[in-house]
Amino acid sequence: MITINNDNTLRREMERSYEPLSPFELKNKLISLAHKHGDTSLWAMLNAGRGNPNWIAATPREAFFTLGQFAMEETRSVWKDKDLAGMPGKKRIAERLRTYLEKHQDSPGVDFLQASLDYGTTNLGFNPDTWVHELVDGIIGDNYPVPDRMLVHLEQVVHSYLIQEMCDKVSPPGKYDLFSVEGGTAAMCYIFDSLIANNLLSIGDKVALMVPTFTPYLEIPHLSRYQFDVVRIRANEIDERGFNTWQYPNSEIEKLTDPSIKALFVVNPSNPPSVAIRTESKDYLLKVLKEHNPNLMIITDDVYGTFVNDFRSLMADLPFNTLGVYSFSKYFGATGWRLGVIALHQDNVFDHLLKEQPNEQKAALAERYGTMTLNPEQLRFIDRMVADSRQVALNHTAGLSTPQQVQMSLFALFALLDKENRYKKLTQEICHHRQALLYEGFGLELRNDVFDAAYYSQIDLLVWAKIKYGDEFVQYLEENYEPTDILFRLAEESSIVLLNGGGFGGPEWSIRTSLANLNDEAYREIGETVQKTFEEYAASWKAAKATPQ
Repeated sequence: MITINNDNTLRREMERSYEPLSPFELKNKLISLAHKHGDTSLWAMLNAGRGNPNWIAATPREAFFTLGQFAMEETRSVWKDKDLAGMPGKKRIAERLRTYLEKHQDSPGVDFLQASLDYGTTNLGFNPDTWVHELVDGIIGDNYPVPDRMLVHLEQVVHSYLIQEMCDKVSPPGKYDLFSVEGGTAAMCYIFDSLIANNLLSIGDKVALMVPTFTPYLEIPHLSRYQFDVVRIRANEIDERGFNTWQYPNSEIEKLTDPSIKALFVVNPSNPPSVAIRTESKDYLLKVLKEHNPNLMIITDDVYGTFVNDFRSLMADLPFNTLGVYSFSKYFGATGWRLGVIALHQDNVFDHLLKEQPNEQKAALAERYGTMTLNPEQLRFIDRMVADSRQVALNHTAGLSTPQQVQMSLFALFALLDKENRYKKLTQEICHHRQALLYEGFGLELRNDVFDAAYYSQIDLLVWAKIKYGDEFVQYLEENYEPTDILFRLAEESSIVLLNGGGFGGPEWSIRTSLANLNDEAYREIGETVQKTFEEYAASWKAAKATPQ
């Protein structure tokens, strides 16, 4: 047994005290340590802890502001009294917009706006004036969102986008209803609350999480208002080299044969490994549900799906069971816009379970939603979520702000019109190039994986330790250091901020690096510094071995 000096003991106690924190709260402590090291400027600190991309989709934003200028001219033409203007009119507004765009050919985003108008009228069959008026009135924001779930034309645009990007252009029969929300985080809150409010889940129910996963999915089920019994489905498959593939072996998926598991929460591609579930595993999941748990409710968060070619969400392969959540934040560099959408197939298990509820539960829910409709028992789950998002009583003022919905739809149209996937290829290349630089710095071989989104990297340091130095070194690390020790060292000594993979339900000694938010060469530096720090552990181990006990 290695003797640990008092300084090391105190350090371990300090590090251990931070282990209960969410990785995102621990990050704040690491940032404060990083700022104490040398140059305290933002650029001197390499903060790869948060997944905010350092790129944006420019063209749909340019179109948004150009459309906004036209919209203001429309309001001034209706009523102009100094600072006061009117509400845009619908008659012949499409013709006026085309004239405006022809006169302003040099304005940013004009070509894209013209193509967007054509896509709506030609591909989706919109009436030109109705289509343009929804865009113009929406961008002005002078009306409540009507319908409150999502504006009519914009829902169809985003629906087309989800079929292209989340269903690999092949839609299952039927269609999805969409609820536009304030980003993926709002979607999570609304979904959890409505599942409880509608007795689809009750306090103490058994639910499953596919892990590693985004930390809130680990934390929310244990809140006092839920207290779920959580079963973890672990992505613990190991390849021939001993490294984790971050895929789910059948033995883990088989846990879902338990019919008492009512819901499954998935992030796909995962966070932090950012690896999509392979086709064979999805097929096996489908088999398990069909034979053992046909009423399992699946909630899938697919924000990183666009970073994997030919991606198909569970909402495409299991539309009856799956409620899909998608956020526009990462792909379009729009975290500040707070743009997300909930998608639920019109034939779904959530509505089926509501119909199967006992009469006393139906009566209680009829009272809850009775102020909204004369037939509350017929209210679909997605519409209940809309009402619940405003405590039901304020349902008449529910819905995402209309300017946000317009920007969301311009993002969707941008992808729909990019037939050669130029933007997608560029964002994917950025992430994969940075991943290659990181691994080069680590001195590790990068495994070719078609399911790897490369938005994050998660590396298990104990696997690395075992391959490089053997089991004895692994034992030394576990006995003498906390899993977060390397994170504190990197912050203190090199101003590098990474997150602990254990906080995401992954291996305790794994580290998570965002590949989205730093300049390319920073990742080689991170890899080299982590490897150097790791070698310091090895040097201490070798010195301890050479010292007589």
